[in-house]
Amino acid sequence: MSAAGTTDRMTRLLALVPYLSTRPDGVALAEAARDFGVTERQVRSDLELLWMCGLPGYGPGDLIDVSFEGDRVKVTFSAGMVRPLRLTTDEAVALVVALRTLLELPGLAERDAVSRALAKVSAATGDAAERVSPIAVSVDAREETLAVVRAALEQGRALHLHYYVPTRDERTERTVDPMQLLLVDGLWYLEAWCRRAEGVRLFRLDRVDDVVVLDEPAAPPPQATSRNIDDGVYQPEDDAPAVRLRLARAARWVADYYPVEDVAPVDEPPGGLAVTVRTADLAWARRLVATLGGNAVVDEPAELGAQVAAEAREALRRYGIEPAPAGS
Repeated sequence: MSAAGTTDRMTRLLALVPYLSTRPDGVALAEAARDFGVTERQVRSDLELLWMCGLPGYGPGDLIDVSFEGDRVKVTFSAGMVRPLRLTTDEAVALVVALRTLLELPGLAERDAVSRALAKVSAATGDAAERVSPIAVSVDAREETLAVVRAALEQGRALHLHYYVPTRDERTERTVDPMQLLLVDGLWYLEAWCRRAEGVRLFRLDRVDDVVVLDEPAAPPPQATSRNIDDGVYQPEDDAPAVRLRLARAARWVADYYPVEDVAPVDEPPGGLAVTVRTADLAWARRLVATLGGNAVVDEPAELGAQVAAEAREALRRYGIEPAPAGS
């Protein structure tokens, strides 16, 4: 176990007995695991270690004792470990600063709980908390966007936003009727009915340049249904055009990052992969191949491959390099 892991476990062990002692009727293992942020298996392991701890003499009647009743556990002998851990003044002041900073963030979901915790810690810290200097909080633009979107959902209002569409490399302006917020792979998405596209769309919040809550209710039409994202955010239609690519070893990551079909190893290029990507936007596929810098070859459709090759030759000419004739 690492030093950090050992420290975390020691802190948990010192807190576990007082925690259980305040629950004379016992507590479910699942609840204890949730409160301490670990697995039920880890809680069992901690309790088995506590069984070997206790008062000097370390004989019967000296060691901490716990009992299990089904999925519940309780302490039957605490060996005097009944006082919870106390924060030092420095730790308490640091916690006050952190809680105050947290309250400054827009879109905080548990503001009441944070306020209550701040009040308790400030009261326990006394004069030291009053001497804490305020700190400036710089809020990420994405957090501001998230706060505005959450407000619109809570109020049932429509949104007007400026959105960057990477597949077309353009910024668009549109009015949407929010449906829900989604957090997928660490990224926030707004699912909404787009009045411009007349369909349900997912908008990545880090691509929203500006967003305003409108003074009109959100009204997604009856046909606006949430999509199933169990298989990922990007889900092309079955009838979308198929783009057949041969990826060099350095570009094999494409097969992990995008939904692909018919993955097969190839000898040329060495260590490469042949994959099929479905997309309704061939311009996106063209830009993908261009960004791979020669580590991808378009086999199908032929016209896409010809277009990529023509753009590559033109780029070379702009740098004063005369490209080899096509087909050589």
